Amino acid sequence: MEQVSWTQMADGTQQDYEMLGRLYTEHTQNEMVANLVTLLKLMEGPKLGYQIDRYQHSLQSATRALRADESLDMVIGALLHDVGDSFAPENHSATAAALLAPYLDEETHWVIKHHGLFQGYYYFHHVGGDPHGRDIYKDHPYYESCVQFCHNYDQNCFDPDYATLPIEDFIPMMNEFFARESKVPGVAPAGMTADIHVN
Repeated sequence: MEQVSWTQMADGTQQDYEMLGRLYTEHTQNEMVANLVTLLKLMEGPKLGYQIDRYQHSLQSATRALRADESLDMVIGALLHDVGDSFAPENHSATAAALLAPYLDEETHWVIKHHGLFQGYYYFHHVGGDPHGRDIYKDHPYYESCVQFCHNYDQNCFDPDYATLPIEDFIPMMNEFFARESKVPGVAPAGMTADIHVN
């Protein structure tokens, strides 16, 4: 097994870092989509008062986006828009947007980043908030896109009777999406190259 001889990064050589970069890239290419499916599945189970769990909500959001012929970016954005709920509930929108940023188009990135605030239109007035808080962005070019995302692919995606597609239907799309060249300079594509088996 290839391995460095040092315990402090300051002692590494160019050869060490080329080897580490290659091993890391191979690993991420083989594991990224599977890891994201695992994150989604962390939301499976507790309904937390809703009629469906957050995992089904995510699948339903992506299903509706797919059936509306949205772009691959929007479908993947819809699928993963709440992926941060299980580990970053206070800033889940920004977390999902940051995770997707290297691959996502600018408009969908903005929508995912701000959807939590925009979603508040439907309930903030019931919990002491301002449902029009989203209007601080009313002059932003993607304002209406975020309004439409929340209306069509978020606030209405809690229906236990909706014919939601299973995660297996989205894995090929995730593979395609994450195989894109990263927008982060010097980073290789992280697309899946191995088969995923969902339990």
